[in-house]
Amino acid sequence: MITEELKQETLKLNPVEKVKLVELILKSLDEIDPVIENAWVAESEARYGDYKSGKSDSVSLSSVRKSLNK
Repeated sequence: MITEELKQETLKLNPVEKVKLVELILKSLDEIDPVIENAWVAESEARYGDYKSGKSDSVSLSSVRKSLNK
């Protein structure tokens, strides 16, 4: 949670400093967490394996759209 002190100090920054802070924060959000990335790779490979072996079926885009419009 953001402390009140941090909020107040941020508001005191000049526009250039605020932009630099925003850029820093956004850059930190773009960083890939290798643990999460590896988990997604493993999950997608498992799902693809299930599909190829017949353990799971595919769903058409039109079926997905219909289910979302309910």
